[in-house]
Amino acid sequence: MDERTDGKVGAFEERWRASLDDPETFWLDAAQAIDWHTPPAQALEARPPFYRWFPDGELNVCANALDRHVDAGHGDRTALIYDSPVTGTVRSYSYAQLLDEVARFAGVLAGLGVGRGDRVVVYMPMVPEAAIAMLACARLGAVHSVVFGGFAPRELAVRIDDATPVVVVSGSCGIEGSRVLEYKPLLDKAMELAEHKPGKRVILQRPQAQAAMGPDDVDWAEAMAT
Repeated sequence: MDERTDGKVGAFEERWRASLDDPETFWLDAAQAIDWHTPPAQALEARPPFYRWFPDGELNVCANALDRHVDAGHGDRTALIYDSPVTGTVRSYSYAQLLDEVARFAGVLAGLGVGRGDRVVVYMPMVPEAAIAMLACARLGAVHSVVFGGFAPRELAVRIDDATPVVVVSGSCGIEGSRVLEYKPLLDKAMELAEHKPGKRVILQRPQAQAAMGPDDVDWAEAMAT
């Protein structure tokens, strides 16, 4: 073991020991590495078997994932790379570009009635827009419930009834190997089965399959352009 490795091991053991000897101080110190609207004064609220981390603190996950990096002058750095071997598509987003997309989609959701504490079901393929939808929910203080794209209508309906979302965000299709699986008919059937009826469904139209739109459907691209 050389001196550099020995130094790293020693630093790790020192921090590990500090986390055991005085966990409250250790985790309050660690919490300073992120941005808070209201900094916490307590690290852990323990009421066994229930525990809450930083119960008196308030932050926004989206702001910590995007805004803080743009504000620090890193807006041009790459934040997300989408590389799909299935479609042969490669896209990258800088922090500034991703923040713009997320902020605009947060505006779309807010315009559809989504606010703090509301739920949004995300029934999407693994595309950048899925991450954008999740971050947009976090930006508004809404809770997103991810349902694996392509789930059967009955299973999707159960999750819609459980989450009682204000909005469902979906794609027109997913791609499994060489097979295109249309999501919209599955979503339409799930809506027939579900007792809870979300107000609107935002649909990302993909070139592999264009979904038939109904009166409660909102086109992702059109909504983002307004």
